[in-house]
Amino acid sequence: MSNRAVSVNPIERVERDVMPLVKMMTFTAWALLAVGLVLSLFSIESFNDRNTPLMVGIGFMVGSVHVYVIRTAIHLVHSRSVSKSE
Repeated sequence: MSNRAVSVNPIERVERDVMPLVKMMTFTAWALLAVGLVLSLFSIESFNDRNTPLMVGIGFMVGSVHVYVIRTAIHLVHSRSVSKSE
């Protein structure tokens, strides 16, 4: 049985450019909000839980907020890691 010497190279940091993802998620969030508003405004006459287009529109608006919050978290984490590495 022989022992082999292994040299450990320092871990190279690969900087990822998240700006295209942030821009895409921003556009997606605004698009979802617009679709939700249109669906909700066209079907607001009967405001109840059996009005499917209204409920779907509200779901799109809530989903747009979630997409925007996730986008903001990604952007903040990336900007913090970039500022720490400098």
